[in-house]
Amino acid sequence: MTAIDAVVFDVGNVLIDWNPRYLYRKLFDGDETGMERFLADVCTPIWNAAQDAGRPFTQAVEDLCDRFPEHTDLIEAYDVRWEEMVPWAHDATCDLVHELKAQGWPLYALTNFSAEKFPLMQRRFDVFAQFDGIVVSGEIGLIKPDPAIFHHLFERFALRAEFCLFIDDSPANVECARSLGMQTIHYVDPETLREEITVLGLL
Repeated sequence: MTAIDAVVFDVGNVLIDWNPRYLYRKLFDGDETGMERFLADVCTPIWNAAQDAGRPFTQAVEDLCDRFPEHTDLIEAYDVRWEEMVPWAHDATCDLVHELKAQGWPLYALTNFSAEKFPLMQRRFDVFAQFDGIVVSGEIGLIKPDPAIFHHLFERFALRAEFCLFIDDSPANVECARSLGMQTIHYVDPETLREEITVLGLL
């Protein structure tokens, strides 16, 4: 195991709990089948990923409403009621961030996130103030697991891949990071993460 000089965290579903179902269960009034069909066929993960890659929400909503005018209200809610998709932070993981910072570890975040929505999270959750640097995909037009976004992180903050520990819940993102030489942890839950970083000597 190479020495670790910096820890890089993913954000969604590691530090904060993001899921459009928190919003759409309200809008579909318990109709799980209808909600899942809408999220699979209309406001799809691929459509959402384009916002993470930099597409403005105004354009995204307008284009989708043109295609599915019968769902206009539901589509517009994805934008105007977006914060209801993030009801809370994962406190136990955020506590780990605070502990690592208190012990002097350089901390960074690398996240697939809309450039428009990420500032809302920064205002709501104080964990983001603990990071020495944050790369937001929507700000630079690159998304994980594209190796280019990792190289952007390395160059922007003068980091060497082999001395970085990368933590993410996505197997594809973890595999990409590992292929670039980063040390990695596939995030499962905060308890397991605490055990793993303790074994590495970070706590």
